[in-house]
Parts: sequence; structure tokens; C-alpha cells
Amino acid sequence: MELLTFSPSPGHHLIACSGASRCSKFETPVPLFLRRNSISAQVLYKYQKSSNNIEVGRKTKCYKKMEVLEEAVVSRSFLFQSIWRVQTFSSRSWQLLVPHGTMRLWGLAVNFFRLKEKFKRYFSVFSSRLALGVVLLTYVLFVSKTPTWALSEENLLFLEAWRTIDRAYYDKTFNGQSWFRYRENALRNEPMNTREETYAAIKKMIATLGDPFTRFLEPEKFRSLRSGTQGALTGVGLSIGYPTGVDGTETGLVVISSAEGGPANRAGIMPGDVILSIDQNSTETMGLYDAAERLQGSEGTTVALGIRSGPERKEIVLKREKVSLNPVKSRLCEVPGRDKETSRIGYIKLAAFNQHASSAVKEAIETLRRNNVSSFVLDLRNNSGGLFPEGIEIAKIWLEKGVIVYICDSRGVRDIYETDGSNAFAPSEPLVVLVNKGTASASEILAGALKDNKRAILYGEPTYGKGKIQSVFELSDGSGLAVTVARYETPAHTDIDKVGVTPDHPLPASFPLDEDGFCRCVEDSSASCNLSSLARFSR
Repeated sequence: MELLTFSPSPGHHLIACSGASRCSKFETPVPLFLRRNSISAQVLYKYQKSSNNIEVGRKTKCYKKMEVLEEAVVSRSFLFQSIWRVQTFSSRSWQLLVPHGTMRLWGLAVNFFRLKEKFKRYFSVFSSRLALGVVLLTYVLFVSKTPTWALSEENLLFLEAWRTIDRAYYDKTFNGQSWFRYRENALRNEPMNTREETYAAIKKMIATLGDPFTRFLEPEKFRSLRSGTQGALTGVGLSIGYPTGVDGTETGLVVISSAEGGPANRAGIMPGDVILSIDQNSTETMGLYDAAERLQGSEGTTVALGIRSGPERKEIVLKREKVSLNPVKSRLCEVPGRDKETSRIGYIKLAAFNQHASSAVKEAIETLRRNNVSSFVLDLRNNSGGLFPEGIEIAKIWLEKGVIVYICDSRGVRDIYETDGSNAFAPSEPLVVLVNKGTASASEILAGALKDNKRAILYGEPTYGKGKIQSVFELSDGSGLAVTVARYETPAHTDIDKVGVTPDHPLPASFPLDEDGFCRCVEDSSASCNLSSLARFSR
């Protein structure tokens, strides 16, 4: 028995597929166990003569599965597509890696059967196995490889973007198209002589996915996005979205939230207001991220917005400035109780999930505990999201154990984020979470996790309903890609995309958004927004 090990060659890749929809990743090296004198082994030996990347060695032990391989190829000028992984050697079929090139005519199925305690190995062509109907048929998809010496710097940048989406994008049907064929057609037909033409080709490729959240970021825009997750950006302090989700029928773009103290907030622009135009350009057909880029700009410059607030339409000119995104504010509220006793509530306003959010929440909890609070309120209203990992870390602060979120792709659950309680910082104090239609993305993950694990009671209104997760990738020239990598489900397997998280109880319409207003409402029993008593904060 021979063990043939395929080793990688830089800059190439190997894709494993089964049927028309399922693909797997491989980890190098890839072992193939073959009889010494089999036809298939002869094919590989023949190919070995022209490649230094195949190593041959003896081994008698049979493995029960193949490890999956990513970024591997056996020769600098031959690209391979591989086989479907089979868990055991019983009544299954593996397709050999067959080169597209000199050896392109060799396509053989290797079928492994177990009879009693011994393996029988024999080989046949695809059509005979189909006729016999005794094996699971697999196939090889050949992909032509453009020789590396023929690729320009612009072609390589395009391929880098293509490969990033190929690996990361959550929908492996790529909106019902052949992603490999698109790559080959684009390299042949799209002009890529300048950086601008390459960027245009990348944007055109992304547009075929039909996903408004996956987009290309030129270097300046990528730097701006990164600065926003680090705590500050230059603009008017608005977070925007589609009126009723991506498929909304209402025209324009809705305000999800406005940064407290920012230009838009000071001008009275509120969540739920609709932006009809930006600098006299209608938003009716304007993309979400195109609009966001128009709102940002150099400090001190102005932008004119057409706003509809209820039935009223108005024009507002705002001056752009550096908006500080301080993620957390906290306040101690004293609530009168029976027999002249008072209860102390620790109020925490979480405005965004930037890289400082989880540490800031811990610090706020620590400070409030020193003031002997008996319960906490976490306000996620108008929090439009941010960094996904920070949402997970903040959930771990409050949860003793349990699932936080299921990450799903087109095949189902892909990953499970859960906690064993080792990072729990406040797992036992009573907790209330406030949400509204401005609560979106990472803040919905947090709210859903706390609700489904019965750790918190939710007050407010249904959240925005952004159930897709994006990751940001930097390309070699300083540009970047924001790619939808997954959708998520709450611990109760609820898909909240375009639906949102439903709270347990409503809040009075007059309930204020700021920390001072919150304390006033819970402290003053005569206030119209009063929650009656602390009993409202328990199930």
C-alpha cells in the first residue's frame, strides 16, 4: 500500500465538492491510500515525474477519513478540484484528484468497500458505477488555472478579492451562480489595466451576489470604517438603515439612531425619521453604504439632508465634525419602596459595540456595585450594532452558562457561540434590557441571548431585524471588503432577520431615552412615564 501526500504550492487552491451544493475545506497534507499497481496509482506515479510536490512513502494503516484541505495544489501549473469527504471506507466512493492540463483525461473513481474485516479496493469508470447503482457517485469539477506568469498585479488584486469572498461568503451558491466560472470570465473579459478598473471589476463582481451588506471599500473608506470601530469618526452622527429591512417598500432611508451630542442629534433628527435626500440627491434608489459615505466627509464641511419626520418634511444643513463614540454611560437611580425603603438600580446605557465596549460595561458594573445596587438596567435602545465579538463578550458578562447565538449558513448551523460561565461578571443580579426599533445587529444578538436564556426581561418595542453578520477583510493594497459571513439565530433558534426581537413588555410612549430621564421615570411615581414599581422589573 502506498501513501501519496499532496503538498501545497503557494498561490493556488483546491476545492472539495459533493453534488451541486456542498463543498468542504481541506487541510494539507492530503493522504491517499492506493494499491501499488492500480491504474490510479500509475496515473499519480506518471504525474509525479513532472512534479516535485508529490512525496511517496510506505504506510499500512488505513485512515477512516480524509482531512480537508484549503489552499493547496500539486503543481505550479495545474489546478485541482477534489472529492467529497467520506467518513468511513464502507459503501462510499471517493473521486481522485485529477489534473486539468496534461493529465486531464485521467478521471477515475476510487471506490472503497468493507467486506467482513478486510477492505476490498477496486476501480471503475463513473458510468459503470452509475449503472450498477451500488455506490455513491461523486464527480470532479475541473477549473482551468490561469498561469501565474500571465497575471498582472491588477489581476492578482481581483483574485485576492474573489478568493476572500469565496472563502468567507455565507451563501455557497453565490446567489445561484458558478463562482468559479465568474472568475474565469472576469479575468478574460473585464478590463483591469488600472487600479480604478480593477476596483470597478470587484464592485461588479460583488453586485452579482445581490447582497447590500457585502461591499467593496476603497482604501480611504476602509480606514474610515476601521476608525469608527475604534471609537470615533467624522460625520453627522447618524446610523441609517432600510425602512422595513432590505426588502422594504417604503422609499428613502430610515434613521436607526443618532449619536448623542452629535450634529444630527442636536438638530432634532430622531430614530424613525426618513432621509429623503442627501445634498439634493434622492435616496429612493441610493444604496445604504453609498448614503453612509455621503454623510461622512472632512471635518467642517456641510451636508444638506431632506428629512421626513411624521407628516412634516424639512431641509436641514449639518456641519460634519468628529463624533466621539463613547460606548457606555451609567447612572445610579434610587427607587422608593414600601416602608420608606429604597432600592438602588444601576442603569447602563450601551450606545455602540466598538472595541472598548465590553471593558467599559465591566467598569460600569464595578462602579455601580460599589454603590450597593440591587439590580441592573441595560439600555440597548438606538444601539445599531458594531463589532460582533464585543456583543459575544458582553453576553458572557451576564450569563452563567448557555448558548449565546447560532451562526448559520446556507447548510444550517455552522458554529455555536456559548459560555460556560468562566467569564461571567454579573450572572445573578436582576437584569432588565430596554430595546426599540433602533436596536440592531450585534445588540439584537445580545438582547436575544439574554431573553432566550431567561437571564433578562426585555422592555420596549420590536428591534430592527438585522440578522446577517458581516466581517471586514483588508486587501493587500489597503482597500477592504465587508462580507456577509453568516446569518444568526437566537438560542431558541429564532431567525430575527427583518422581524426583530420581540420584547416581553412595552414601554410607555413617553419613556425617555437618556439616563437622567430614566431615573426620573423610575424615581417619581407621579411621572407619566413611571413604571409603577420595581415589581415591573420581574417576571
